[in-house]
Amino acid sequence: MTPMFDSSRESIKLPLDPTLYALDADELAFFQDQTGISDEQELKQHIVAVQEKAYEVFNYTCIRRFLFTKLKISRLPPYREALALLKRYPNALFLDIACCFGNDIRKIVADGWPVENAIASDLQPAYWKYGHELFRSTPETFPAAFIQGDAFDTTTISPREPFYALEEPAPLDLPLKSLTSLTPLQGRLNVIHASSFFHLFDEAEQLRLARQLATLLSPAPGSMIFGSHKGREEKGFRDAVRSRSMFCHSPETWKELWDGQVFKKGAIKAKAILHQIEREDAPGEKPFLIIWAVTRL
Repeated sequence: MTPMFDSSRESIKLPLDPTLYALDADELAFFQDQTGISDEQELKQHIVAVQEKAYEVFNYTCIRRFLFTKLKISRLPPYREALALLKRYPNALFLDIACCFGNDIRKIVADGWPVENAIASDLQPAYWKYGHELFRSTPETFPAAFIQGDAFDTTTISPREPFYALEEPAPLDLPLKSLTSLTPLQGRLNVIHASSFFHLFDEAEQLRLARQLATLLSPAPGSMIFGSHKGREEKGFRDAVRSRSMFCHSPETWKELWDGQVFKKGAIKAKAILHQIEREDAPGEKPFLIIWAVTRL
């Protein structure tokens, strides 16, 4: 099995810092509603306790920096377009790939996406379990499907070309919660969210991952893959940060990857912009994010 992430390339394990915890008004309201914990100090203690457990699984920066509290998905420009697809396709399917605790899938469900048509996937099933602990839910009270798997592994996503307009996927006879791989969903997903994911891999692996995810996207017009991850003004490696280098696309090379290398040229519309962010825990670091969307025409 090819690993989804090579831990040798991750940074050194920095100690946790509870001072990085900071919820804005919308984030506070969301977590109070989802957890049922109204007291702010009690809520903080609860979130920190789950963070500490999850950080022992793997020392991802997004866990250390409480990025799972940031309502990231709903603040991406394509989010409203994604939700609007429900009017066009009432039975549309949503996938949150590399879902971690499932905070983004819970946000889109809270905003109206039917939970029975929502799927989450991650390499580490422990994070989904900790997600239930974080949000004080169970598989019965939050019955979204979860599929454990490595997106690079052919037993998780079988290699093939993307689906195009004249090709229909075979009927799906199994309920989503019974699936053990993403392959039966090929050509069926109307929305795929992939954030803080692609930048974990080198240039060749990013292309391979994009091709894997493209097989899952429905050919129905408007179906989209969107997300955000680290980028650069020009394609190349970011300077080594905490002992690891990181390959980053520019907006132009990211769009070129999808339109012509992943999908047939002209079959999709790719958008990508750069957004510079501040790092409170790393003064002087001002990395860029690529915020992007790939939409079937």
